[in-house]
Amino acid sequence: MTVQATEFQPTEFQLTGEFIELCNLLKLAGIADSGGQGKALVAQGEVTVDGQPENRKTAKIRAGQQVACLGKLIQVVAAN
Repeated sequence: MTVQATEFQPTEFQLTGEFIELCNLLKLAGIADSGGQGKALVAQGEVTVDGQPENRKTAKIRAGQQVACLGKLIQVVAAN
């Protein structure tokens, strides 16, 4: 099943450092209950970064990137 972009509920995540590991972002954004569950979602192919499938559990996510998982879209922005 292909998920259309219009189905995503966008959420903004404020990044305070240079990057965040993907599995930790999923946890902090409330998509995963733990970093371990975040890693499992990545391993199952449930995550895309900037529209491309991502299989690296600790991929460095930086401001300006978009992460989609389980019908949710996370817009990563730099904290002021």
